[in-house]
Amino acid sequence: MLGRTANGLYWMFRYIERAENIARLVDAGLRMSLTRSGATDDDWAGVLQSADVSEGFAAGHAKVTAADAIDFLLRDPSNPSSVMSCIDSARNNARMVRTALTRETWEATNECWIDLKQILARKLKSPDLPEVIDAVKRRAGLIRGAFHGSMLRNEIYNFARIGTFIERADNTSRILDVKYYVLLPAVTQVGSSLDNMQWESILRSVSAHRSYRWMYDGEYRASNIADFLILNGQMPRSLAYSYEKIVSNLGYIGKEYGEQLPAHATADSIQKTLHSTSIGQVMDYGLHEFLDNFIARNNQLSQEITEGYRFYS
Repeated sequence: MLGRTANGLYWMFRYIERAENIARLVDAGLRMSLTRSGATDDDWAGVLQSADVSEGFAAGHAKVTAADAIDFLLRDPSNPSSVMSCIDSARNNARMVRTALTRETWEATNECWIDLKQILARKLKSPDLPEVIDAVKRRAGLIRGAFHGSMLRNEIYNFARIGTFIERADNTSRILDVKYYVLLPAVTQVGSSLDNMQWESILRSVSAHRSYRWMYDGEYRASNIADFLILNGQMPRSLAYSYEKIVSNLGYIGKEYGEQLPAHATADSIQKTLHSTSIGQVMDYGLHEFLDNFIARNNQLSQEITEGYRFYS
């Protein structure tokens, strides 16, 4: 496979995953603002921080308001991580690798772009937001469904899956890190109703609220939530689950190409760390430090995949 084809597949699915993740963050922000008394526009600063777009927002806005933050996250063309920018980028990559995709996958991607282009053509009113967020999640799900149901399990499939799970791991780790260090105003509020509501909003943003309640009977504890989102291999947005898939798909590519690259060793090392570390060890080391190190290693892996498979050749 040509490197630029692998690059197109990898980034097509990273952008689809990112668009859905941003929509989920907006949904979590809305839930937090609607359920908490005394909510202010400044609460959206934490959402912008979670999405890693605070600097970009500050460049064009004097202060954070709910309306401006939501518009920036959903449809602002100056934000490369807005939902609409991500869908534009995903479709552009899909066009570049059109011959590598099944008709069903291309049509689902194109229809997603057409629908969201229309939905996000103008600034949204608050009552419309839940329906718009659902539309983003539904359309992203349709692309994944078409892809899983129609693609051969070959190198095309593997590069797309690797892109999906590297993006998912990055998103989950950043959300968890920001909650621990940014969203909670003061250490005295740990365990308070405010703290619990913020944890609940984070669980909802990664589709983990109900599954967490099944496992922990709804008791919101930082160590339990960190364990669930970092080390639980059954939780499909956890770091452990994401790396199980990354290592598996990289392994298939390695066998098909008959070579082992630095990316394989890095992915294996990250997975071993996640398998051999307890949540007690994570908390003793420092949750922020652990996640910061993970994000750096995840980015390193992405760069090694780019270089090893000559994405731009």
